[in-house]
Amino acid sequence: MSFQSETIVAPSTPGGESAIAVIRTSGPAVPGLLQAIFGRTPPPRRAVHAEYRDRDGAFVDDLVYCYFRGPASYTGEDVLEFYTHGNPLIVQKITEDLMARGCRPAGPGDFTRRAFLNGRMDLSQAEAVIDLIRARSERALDAANNQLRGVLGKRIEALSERLLQVLAEIEAYIDFPEEDLPPEEEHGPAGRIRSLMADVERLAATSHYGAVLREGVGTIILGAPNAGKSSLLNRMAGRERAIVSEMPGTTRDFLEERISLAGYCIRLLDTAGLHETGDVLERLGMEKTLEQAGEADLFLVVLDATRPHPDLPHGLRERLVPDRTLVVYNKADLLENGPPTGFLPGCREVALSALTGEGMEALEDALQALLKTGISSDDADRIAVSARHARSLESVRCSLAAGLSRLGAGDPPELAASELRQALDAFGEIIGRVDNDAMLDKLFSTFCIGK
Repeated sequence: MSFQSETIVAPSTPGGESAIAVIRTSGPAVPGLLQAIFGRTPPPRRAVHAEYRDRDGAFVDDLVYCYFRGPASYTGEDVLEFYTHGNPLIVQKITEDLMARGCRPAGPGDFTRRAFLNGRMDLSQAEAVIDLIRARSERALDAANNQLRGVLGKRIEALSERLLQVLAEIEAYIDFPEEDLPPEEEHGPAGRIRSLMADVERLAATSHYGAVLREGVGTIILGAPNAGKSSLLNRMAGRERAIVSEMPGTTRDFLEERISLAGYCIRLLDTAGLHETGDVLERLGMEKTLEQAGEADLFLVVLDATRPHPDLPHGLRERLVPDRTLVVYNKADLLENGPPTGFLPGCREVALSALTGEGMEALEDALQALLKTGISSDDADRIAVSARHARSLESVRCSLAAGLSRLGAGDPPELAASELRQALDAFGEIIGRVDNDAMLDKLFSTFCIGK
């Protein structure tokens, strides 16, 4: 039996007590359910107050329901939603009764998968649904909403159309072999392929920004023991997240805390102090610090303003580039004339006291400036592709490069056309023009049940 012939049911709100809960059904049995449960089929999209009674006629809940007639529904099928009191027992009883009436339990992403298969959205929009649900910052919400509105899909459609035009021109030379294919004309096929490759590369470059939006801006706090790294983490988090002690080496593993700043989710990582030590656990902690530094987006280098500047481990200084690094001179309140500066030439610097909070506004301003220079980009503000999209775009780029090479080498146009068709297929993977059930199973398995 095709799943499209089945009617699915699932709660669409989280478990636990709440004011209301939502139970959603979708499929061909919806009109029959309306008649069997309520004895009527109301006008679509009109909320109706009614009693829900199970198959034995026992009262279950006083609720509101709404009927959405396909294809003008979320899934493109007939959909029936119940808005019940948010008692988990009520939700369970109604769900079980609907299953007894012939519905099957929905799996993760089943409703959105049907929306995609029924043409209500392309695959990139379907992915945006889960990004919207999981967004942890304003910018992540904006990016997910843009993708849900089809911004990425439209960009891919436009790129595909340009590729189709080039492919049509090359295939015309296949049909008329007496004509010579101009490989190097700026406005000929080769020139348009180069232009297309450049646009594909620019779009693929937003994948890092997409990862930052989905996972948060990895911001690692580095420095020597007792420089005030944990105190700074606590001050930025607004709570006592890390243990603060005058004893060196208190932090031996990294601690993570999330804050919101300038519309971004910032993942702060407090790390073990960097110094020479014979303590095995401290050395392991420092190794973990250097490992985390290799994956960080931004760096907060915390210095004790009352002490000489420390030496940084070999290989770390090269990572501390100006557009991703902020030098924080802590304990500045203990100095009369301010701290010595210039520890990392070209990097922004802030003097503060993690103990008193003095200088924290300047720290926030400096971090916002780093986010603008080191994280954001003009194109990424509207489109931030995922890792899956980036892989497909890389396939597009490779196929375009191969096609361009074929043209430059004077190979038969059939070979260049074959490469371009592969690029077109890779574009199709992004918006779902390929029939790949395994890929769809993997993608929708990350969704919530009921979405």
